[in-house]
Amino acid sequence: AKRETRIPLQHLTGRAYFRQLELEVGPGVFVPRPETEWVAGLAVDALRLVASEQPVAIDLATGSGAIALAMATEVPNAKVYAVELSEDALGYTRKNFATHAPEAELRQGDLTEAFEDLFGQVDVLISNPPYIPVDMVPIYPEVFLHDPGLALYSGQDGLDLIRVISKRGLKLVKPGGTLIIEHADMQSQAVVELLKNDGWRQVRDHKDFNLRDRAVTAIR
Repeated sequence: AKRETRIPLQHLTGRAYFRQLELEVGPGVFVPRPETEWVAGLAVDALRLVASEQPVAIDLATGSGAIALAMATEVPNAKVYAVELSEDALGYTRKNFATHAPEAELRQGDLTEAFEDLFGQVDVLISNPPYIPVDMVPIYPEVFLHDPGLALYSGQDGLDLIRVISKRGLKLVKPGGTLIIEHADMQSQAVVELLKNDGWRQVRDHKDFNLRDRAVTAIR
């Protein structure tokens, strides 16, 4: 009966499944999506190619911790960091880190200011940031009624935080390191041009399993 009112199934069960993980979720935290499992795979693959004995990875705006924990558990020699701003979300994130990767480092804070201590040290930087334009209403009630707005909306064109991540990434990522950003399917060209204009190299767009534009990767 509750599901019929469009309360997300994950809120009713308290669980979301992401790659090999079972995560705690609920009201106040963004429920990870299947397409993001594929985006996380790009980060896992990039980390496995790093020659270092302990590659460094960061997940910006980690939400439930899904992407960060996928990297930490699938590339166990990596040192994984993540940051999340929302205290409501962090109630779940802290539990998920404690369960799946207590050695990974979770910080609370604004991604626009985070990780100054890691400038120039990061091999893989990934984010599934908010990217919906503020005037656009998502199609599904499960999203616009139950996902936190902080995790959904980002300026008039949806790209405000992606612009910040590109600039911040140039400081964080070491030469030869990889940036991965998830975006809405209509934003691919804009994100590619944005990254190229900021000075990223080998900028590539990627389609997900539904053949929709889903992520852009770039090299520092």
